[in-house]
Amino acid sequence: MAGAAPTGGKPPDLDEAGAALHRVVIIGSGFGGLFAAKALKRGSVEVTIVDRTNHHLFQPLLYQVATGILSEGDVAPPTRDIVRKFENTRVLLGNVVEIDTRNREVALDTAGRGSRVPYDSLIVAAGAGASYFGHDEFADFAPSMKTIDDALELRGRILSAFELAELDGESARRESWMTFAVVGAGPTGVELAGQLAEMSRRALARNFRSLDPARARVVLVEAGDRVLASFPDSLQRRAVRDLERLGVEVRLKTTVTGVDARGLDVTGPDGEPDRIRAYTKIWAAGVKASPLGAMLGEQTGAEVDRAGRIEVLPDCTLPDHPEIFVVGDLMSLDRLPGVAEVAMQSGAHAAHTITRRLNGDTDPRPFRYRDLGTMATIARFRAVVTIGPVRVAGFIGWLIWLVVHLAFMTGFKNRLSAVANWTPAALARGRRQRSLTEQALVVRRDEKGLMEESASASVRDADRPGT
Repeated sequence: MAGAAPTGGKPPDLDEAGAALHRVVIIGSGFGGLFAAKALKRGSVEVTIVDRTNHHLFQPLLYQVATGILSEGDVAPPTRDIVRKFENTRVLLGNVVEIDTRNREVALDTAGRGSRVPYDSLIVAAGAGASYFGHDEFADFAPSMKTIDDALELRGRILSAFELAELDGESARRESWMTFAVVGAGPTGVELAGQLAEMSRRALARNFRSLDPARARVVLVEAGDRVLASFPDSLQRRAVRDLERLGVEVRLKTTVTGVDARGLDVTGPDGEPDRIRAYTKIWAAGVKASPLGAMLGEQTGAEVDRAGRIEVLPDCTLPDHPEIFVVGDLMSLDRLPGVAEVAMQSGAHAAHTITRRLNGDTDPRPFRYRDLGTMATIARFRAVVTIGPVRVAGFIGWLIWLVVHLAFMTGFKNRLSAVANWTPAALARGRRQRSLTEQALVVRRDEKGLMEESASASVRDADRPGT
């Protein structure tokens, strides 16, 4: 598999015996890419991690950044810091604009500066983004939550909604500021809805003088007929019960037909149109694979499914391209779910396959996924967990969720910081990450003049006698 550098490329490094090192390029520093790099850290290979951001993202906890529990640093440690002890690994910042499978090069764009990175083996772990099911215009008013930027924007929207509701004396607008609509009742949507309800009823209690945050309305909208559809029926029912006890309004069999600055247009289970007036909308309804899937499909002739995932062979390689591995959310294999554990295991599998080949074992070995369970937290002390035949909910489920997420967080410092933020959120009312930046208000001002309406209304109220 090892080969000389393409013409014009940088000569490969040499090992102690003077032979060219096998060059492995990993696209993406998420779970798949990071676990591949870890599996190769002691190998006689040259590893290059390429990503458009400089951090590894612990995506399952993004909703806690959006709701003020964790900071962005808790869930997004720098990639260079993680791999600093991997002496055979380097990190390059850049957006992949081309994968040249003929010359085995990856072309990058870094702030307008182009570069090319040669490879002998390529591991593509580019992940997935949000899907609006053909209505990308919804994203302007109902952002998703796939990146740190997304989570920080949502945190700003959520916090600014309470601030602007405090200013706004007009009851209809105040009610719209105090209504939060979450679209999609998968784990992300359920976790967001639960935390929004708990935040309004506990963390913000007694923080406002003319506003009762506990009166906030949280609406969870799901087109299907179930919450947490991938979970067993008993845990689905438990999740609905916990959400409703928190005050979340669960609306199943409800399809979103329109989104604008002031709310959602929906069609209910009876087929009748309805309107949810909400100035804060969050999209958690679907995912689509990175555009690199389509790019690889065009280059290699591999099939790409409707979600943009590329169909791979059982060993996670592409047909007629054994040097290219596709792992995690970007691969389509055996209907595996797009969860972190699949990315971790498939990334490690790709790395072990490369190592075996370099040691002379070229027999392909299929990827075997080991399902270690699925879990979702509803709110403080409430979670649902399924591990094989075991079904756990409530406080015990929350403890299991806590231990598992701590175990998979990267680095002792991040674990310690997460515990420091979780403790006041769980045992008291504190949420330490509630700073509101001016940028959040700029976003609000750009949304059809909503902020100007509230500001003018508050001025009129202030001018009235007795106010």
